[in-house]
This record gives sequence, structure tokens and C-alpha cells, in this order.
Amino acid sequence: MPPHVLRFWESKFAQVKPLKRGGGRRYYRPEDVDLLRGIRDLLYADGYTIKGVQKLLRESGVKAIANPAAASASSTPEKSASAQPPEKAGDMPMAASAKPAAGELGPVQRAALAEVLSDLQKMHERLAS
Repeated sequence: MPPHVLRFWESKFAQVKPLKRGGGRRYYRPEDVDLLRGIRDLLYADGYTIKGVQKLLRESGVKAIANPAAASASSTPEKSASAQPPEKAGDMPMAASAKPAAGELGPVQRAALAEVLSDLQKMHERLAS
């Protein structure tokens, strides 16, 4: 991640606390790196907003974000319900800038395209009748 993104995330996510050494240099421990990867995946791959990730961190904790495979393997029904995306779709400024792998669409883009396709099919049916 570019340094300016890391600094921004430090300001938005209180849980991101790298060690600061002389000269203001930051040292990211392995658990910091895991948390940052989890945040990145939620923002860019899963289409969460910053507020959505903040809410998920408050509800599920750092370990659930830093190690999502372990958290989902041991999740109970209560945890699964709270693990649903709290801030998705309509109020998502990040959706337009989310960058899935080249040639792939993210889940938010797929949902938006499916909605447009449905609208177009309805219009086509009206015009045909």
C-alpha cells in the first residue's frame, strides 16, 4: 500500500497503531500487516465503506478482520449475522473506486449491473407489447 493510504487509514481506524521509532519512522508488526490486509480486502474487494469497516471492527474485533478465515470457521450464527456488510450499495462512495483484479467485477459492480439488466429487460418487454 502507498504510504499516504496507510497514514489515512491510521487516522480512520484507531486499531491501526504501528510502532513509531526515532525520526517518526513507523514499524508495522505482523499483526498490524494482517489487520491492514483485512481492511484492504474489505474496502477494495468486498465493497465496504470506511464507516462499514469501522462498524465491523467495533462489532467483531480486530482478530475477525485480521484473520477472516479463522473467524468465519469458528463463527456462531450470531456472529454470522453481524458479519453481514453493514454499509453497502447505495451509500458507498468507495464502490466506484474499488479495484478488483484486472478483468473482474467486484460484488458491488455485479449487483449494480444486474439491477440495470433487470430494468432494461422490463423496458424491452414493455416496448415489445
